[in-house]
Amino acid sequence: MDRAQLADFLRTRREALQPEDVGLPRGSRRRTGGLRREEVAVLADMSADYYGRIEQQRGPKPSEQMLASLARGLRLSTAERDHLFRLGGYVAPGRLRRGDHVEAGLMRILDRLVDVPAMVVGSTGETLVQTPPCVALLGDETAYEGLARCVAHRWWTLPEARLRYPAEDQDGVGRAFTAELRAAVTRDGAGSLAAEVVADLEARSPEFRAVWAEHEVARPHSKHKRIVHPDVGVVEVFCQTLYDVDQDQGLLLFTATPGTESSERLKLLGVIGAQSL
Repeated sequence: MDRAQLADFLRTRREALQPEDVGLPRGSRRRTGGLRREEVAVLADMSADYYGRIEQQRGPKPSEQMLASLARGLRLSTAERDHLFRLGGYVAPGRLRRGDHVEAGLMRILDRLVDVPAMVVGSTGETLVQTPPCVALLGDETAYEGLARCVAHRWWTLPEARLRYPAEDQDGVGRAFTAELRAAVTRDGAGSLAAEVVADLEARSPEFRAVWAEHEVARPHSKHKRIVHPDVGVVEVFCQTLYDVDQDQGLLLFTATPGTESSERLKLLGVIGAQSL
């Protein structure tokens, strides 16, 4: 671990970011350029004291998880993320096996979508980050661990994963998730996360094995979705996806037709957030 270089790198990245870059208000009393230490701490989900000690070359060696949080909070590019890990005394994460770093460009877009249900998903269907309205609409999909981070794995192993869709839509949704998983296995090959998910599902779910055996490879998700929310009922939305080709990540945005009941329900969810009515 190179404490001096790590501290200097974090400071320069912090000072290079402006509040507007991360969706924060500038305010009239801000005197310094860039972000404050406490703002970076909030973005990285850590205490301001802990972050401050890193910049001051004090405290314990940050864990890989802490460095990953800092990379996301500071909106680092993949190359900058790798550099951060090396300064922290770790081998840079593998691009294929560990695609949990959201590229800076997608994060900058997401920062400006504070009022829109939106999320970034990884190449194997892992939800990497969600806006608060998206958490209110779909629940916190970033809280899962292990293979359950993959949406296809949850679909075939957790009954509650299907509750957000009407019963009549569930067959098509499950088949679309499975087709995406097959494409990921073909692209990433043996030893990939996608292959690990398939092996586990084949061992655990006869229902998955039956669908997997049909070899569907071109079943795209419908852009029109019906989401069942436990408090406000069925919300009809359109899902648009922006892809980052280099990272193989997708930014999903959920919108409703203005003036419709679904539009009003989305606005209500934006007010109440993830709290239950």
